[in-house]
Amino acid sequence: MKQWSVASSVLSNGDGYLLVANRRRNGSVDWSPPGGVVDDGETPVEALGREVAEETGLVVDSWDTEAYNIEVRFIDLGMHLTVVTMVAGGWTGDIVIDDPDGIVEEALWCDVAQCEEKLASSPRWVREPFLAHLSDHGSEDSFFYDVRGEKLATAQVERVDS
Repeated sequence: MKQWSVASSVLSNGDGYLLVANRRRNGSVDWSPPGGVVDDGETPVEALGREVAEETGLVVDSWDTEAYNIEVRFIDLGMHLTVVTMVAGGWTGDIVIDDPDGIVEEALWCDVAQCEEKLASSPRWVREPFLAHLSDHGSEDSFFYDVRGEKLATAQVERVDS
């Protein structure tokens, strides 16, 4: 079973929450909070600092707290994804898109309604936890999903207890 870990962020300012547009291999675009894969030898916080800087140009000075965790089991694909999401305490810099992976092509500060709109076509395991965090400020801290199907575009996603 292929296993991988991702670190994700919640960055907010007076204008809203930061989301990035990701261009996928099939040409589609979906939105997510900034973040990415935790490389071998990195902690999630180290990976998150690197990913946020690469994707947005912002340098996070501190991480306040863990917002929530996600676990996704891709049953028919033999994959398992874990995500830790951290709340940024402060950062410096201006938004500059220069993603070395060539995936992120835009970053926007969005109010809650804009977050809902942008995330509408994102995977359920990205959209639901982020929007839940915005609406209830951390009453849920763990989200579990089972994904069935051999193609993500047509897979069935179910939220499960654990």
